[in-house]
Amino acid sequence: SKHVQTTMEVDANIIDAEDLGGDAMDAQPSGEAGDRPSFPALSAADMQESSNELRRIPVPPHRYTPLKENWMHIFSPIVEHMKLQIRMNVASRHVELRTCPATTDPGALQKAADFIKAFMLGFAVQDAVALLRLDDLYLDSFDVTDVKPLHGEHLSRAIGRVAGKGGKTKFTIENVTTTRIVLADSKVHILGAFQNIRLAKDAIANLILGSPPGKVYGKLHTVAGRALERQ
Repeated sequence: SKHVQTTMEVDANIIDAEDLGGDAMDAQPSGEAGDRPSFPALSAADMQESSNELRRIPVPPHRYTPLKENWMHIFSPIVEHMKLQIRMNVASRHVELRTCPATTDPGALQKAADFIKAFMLGFAVQDAVALLRLDDLYLDSFDVTDVKPLHGEHLSRAIGRVAGKGGKTKFTIENVTTTRIVLADSKVHILGAFQNIRLAKDAIANLILGSPPGKVYGKLHTVAGRALERQ
C-alpha cells in the first residue's frame, strides 16, 4: 500500500543518513594534544606594530620652565627603567618618546606618555612617576562648570571652596582618598586609583554644589572607612 511504501522510504533515508554520519565522524581529526600547533610566545619587539613607535606630547607655555628645571628627573626613569628614547623638540614645543631595540615592556610607551602628560597638567614629578611603577593608576580631568554652570564670582567662589584656605580642603581630600589633585583655573585633574578618583570627584562635586566642607569631610571619612573594612 501507499502508507507502507512511504514508511520504507523514510527508513531507507534514516539508514543512509546514519551511514553518512559514521563516515563523517571517521573523517574528523582525532583532536589529540599532539596534533595542535605550538607557537612560541611573542616578545615585546614582535608585538610592536612597527620597528619604532613614536609619541609626541605638547608642552604648554606655562610648563616650559618647569620642564627645563626637572628635565633630568623626567629623563632618568624613562631611559633607565622604561628603556625608551626621549628628546625635547624645541622647534615644535613637543616632548618626543620612541621605542628602541632595548625596550622590553610593550606598555612602556603608553606609561611614559601618561607620565609626561601628568607633568604637563601640573602634577609634581614625584607624584607623576608613580604612573611608571604602578599599573592601576589613572588620570581623570573635568571642568567645574560640568558639575554646575557657574560664571563670574560664583565660579571663583566654587573653585575657592574646593581649594580651601591655604589649600587645606584640597589636601584633606588628597590624604583621605590617597589621590593627587591639581586645580588649574576651572579645570580639575585627579591622579589615583579608579575607586579613589571616584571618591575624590564626589567630594569635589559636593563642594562645587555648595555643601559645607565639614559635611564633605564627614562623608569622606565614612566612605573611606567602609572601603578599608572591605579590603
